[in-house]
Amino acid sequence: MLDLGLSSPRCGRRTFLRVGSLAALGGYGPFSLPDLLWAGALAPGGVVRDRAVVLLHMQGGPSQLETFDPKPQAPVEMRPATDAVATRVAGLSFGAGFPKLAARADRLTVVQSFVPGDASHDIKPVVSAATGKASLGAIYGRVAGTTHPTSGLPRSVWLNPVSIAADAEKPAAQFGNYADPGLLGAGYAPFSPGSGGPLQEAMRLSLPRARFDDRRSLLASLDGLRRTVDAGGTIEGLDRFQQQAFQVIVNGAADAFDLAQEDPRVVARYDTAPLVTPDQIDRKWRNYEKYVSHAKSLGKLMLMARRLVERGVGFVTVSTDFVWDNHADSNNCGVVEGMRYCGLPFDHAVSNFLDDLEARGLADKVLLVCVGEIGRTPRLNARGGRDHWGNLGPLLMAGGGLPRGRVYGRSTRDGREPPSDPVTQRHRVGTLLHALFDVGRVRLIPGMPTDLLRTAEARPIAGLA
Repeated sequence: MLDLGLSSPRCGRRTFLRVGSLAALGGYGPFSLPDLLWAGALAPGGVVRDRAVVLLHMQGGPSQLETFDPKPQAPVEMRPATDAVATRVAGLSFGAGFPKLAARADRLTVVQSFVPGDASHDIKPVVSAATGKASLGAIYGRVAGTTHPTSGLPRSVWLNPVSIAADAEKPAAQFGNYADPGLLGAGYAPFSPGSGGPLQEAMRLSLPRARFDDRRSLLASLDGLRRTVDAGGTIEGLDRFQQQAFQVIVNGAADAFDLAQEDPRVVARYDTAPLVTPDQIDRKWRNYEKYVSHAKSLGKLMLMARRLVERGVGFVTVSTDFVWDNHADSNNCGVVEGMRYCGLPFDHAVSNFLDDLEARGLADKVLLVCVGEIGRTPRLNARGGRDHWGNLGPLLMAGGGLPRGRVYGRSTRDGREPPSDPVTQRHRVGTLLHALFDVGRVRLIPGMPTDLLRTAEARPIAGLA
C-alpha cells in the first residue's frame, strides 16, 4: 500500500490499492487510474495558480556566446563563432542563428547571469539537488494533483521524440530520468506518451469498434475495485471518477496527444523537419541520428506542448536528445555547424510556440523556460568547438507574467561569468514554482515531504516573480 499523503474531509484514512488489472497503465505506476483521478480531485484550493510551465531542456548544453549573449567586441579569440543579429530590445543581440527569436525579443526575458553550477552533463534543469532530486513535473503533480479535475488529463507530462514518432529513439538515459519522482513515489512520475502500456495504446481516436468495447470492458473491471475507508466512512461520487477514467483512456487523452486532430496548416507551420533535412547533416558525426531526430521532432513537440497546456496540463517537460554538445570532436560538430543543426529548428519551433500563445490569449498564463545543463567555454578550442563550462550558461524565458523585453543581469566582457549577483539553479527553480503555486500555502498541505517544502521555498529571481 502507498499513501499519497493527501487528506479528505470525507474520509479520515484512505488506502490506495495496487491494482493488478490496471498496474500496467503507462506512466501511472502502481495506482489505478481512478485512484489518481481521486488524488487530483483532492488537490487543495488556493495553492495552484492558473498557470502552466513548459520547460524545454536544451540537452548537451548550448553556448551562451552563439545564442543569447554574443560578445562581438570581446578579444578576437573569444568572440562568437557566428555573427550577431540585433533584436527588438535596444542593446540586446542574439546569435545570427536565431533571427525569429530576435524579432520577438520584446516578449522575452533573457537572463545573462545564469550560473549552471558545474560543467557536468546531466538533466539538472529538471532533476537535481535544487529540485530535491525529484523531477519538477513530479513536484507539480504532488502539489497540484496528478490529473486535471475536469479533462482528466495528466497534470504533468514529459514529451520527447517517441511521443510523436513510434520509430524514434528515446533520449539517452545515462544522464538521468526526466520522469524521476524521487522520494515522492512512482504515482507522481510525469506521464510520458510513447512509454507503452494500455493507456498509450488507447491514445488514438481511430479506435476500431472492438477496441472501444474493450475500453468499456476495462472500465467495467473497475467495478471490482474497492477502497478501504474508516469504519462508517463513505466516498461520494465513485462512479464519476470511473467515468472520468474512461474518458482519459478513450477521449480526452487521445485528443490532446493526437496531432492529427490539429489543423494541418498549423502542423505544417510548426514542422521543423524541412528546415534541416537528413542529407544536409554531415554523416561523419556519431551524433548524426540525434541531429536528424532533433530537427524532425522539435516543432511537433512544441505544438503538442501547446495543445496540452491549453487543456489544463500544468507542467510539460520537452527534450529531444543530446545535440547541443558542440565540442567539434568525433561525436559532435562545432558551434557554427551546431547552430544550423540545433539552433535553426529551435528558433523556428520556439517562435511559433510564442506566436500561438499570444494568438490564443495564453501568453501570460504559460511560462516557457529554455535552458541547458551547462554553458560553454569562452575560448573556442582548436577544432572550432566549445568545451564544458559551469560558470555561465544561457537562460531564456517568456510569458507566465514575467516582464517582457527584459534583460536580467549581465556577464563579463568575455562571456565567462557574471561579475555580480549570479542567478543559480535554486533561483531558477524558485521562479518556476512561484509562477505555479502560492508557495506560502504549500506548507499547509498535509503530508508534504520536507525536501519538497525546502525546494518550494527557493527564492525566485529578484524582480521576476
